[in-house]
Amino acid sequence: MTAYALAHLSPAALPVHQEVLSYIERIQGTMEPYGGRFLVHGAAVEVVEGVWPGALVVIAFPSVERARAWYASPDYREILPLRTRHLDGDVVIVDGVAPDYDASATAAAMRAAGERAAGASAEGGAVADGAAVEDGGAVAGGAAAEGGAAAEDGAAVEDGGAVAGGGAAEGGAAQPVRPAVAAR
Repeated sequence: MTAYALAHLSPAALPVHQEVLSYIERIQGTMEPYGGRFLVHGAAVEVVEGVWPGALVVIAFPSVERARAWYASPDYREILPLRTRHLDGDVVIVDGVAPDYDASATAAAMRAAGERAAGASAEGGAVADGAAVEDGGAVAGGAAAEGGAAAEDGAAVEDGGAVAGGGAAEGGAAQPVRPAVAAR
C-alpha cells in the first residue's frame, strides 16, 4: 500500500542557505532506489483552517517499509544535516489507505467500540481514563480495547487490531505507534 513521508518545514530565511539548496539538489537521488517520488514540493499552501507557517513536502513510496528504509539509508542520512542545520520542521511517515477505503465503515467501528466501552463501564469493567477495558486489553487516551489489543489517542480497536490517532482497525495485527520524527 502506498505510504507517504510528510514534512512541515518552518519558513526558510532568505536567501536560502547554500546547504539547503545542496540538499534539494541531492534528495531526488536518495529517493529513487526506494521508489520515492515527490507529490508536493515547494508549492504554495492555501490555509483554509488554522495556521500553517512554512512549507509542505509530500513524498510517495510503494510501502511504509520502503519509506522507512529511505529515511534510514546512508545516502539520505548523509544529506539530512544540510537541511536540519537551517530548517526546523516535523517529518512523519504514514501508511495510506486502500483504494476501496470507506470512512463510514471507520465511523461505524468507532461508534460500536464506544458503545461497548460505555456498556462495559456500566457493567463494572476496569476503567482507565474513562475507557472500558475487556479481556486484558490496554488503553490510553479514552479508547475501548478488546482481546488484548492496545489503543491510544481515542482509537477504536476490534479483533486484535491497534490504531493510534482516532482511526479504527478491524482484524489486523497490532502495529507499533511511531512518533513523528522531528527534524531539528
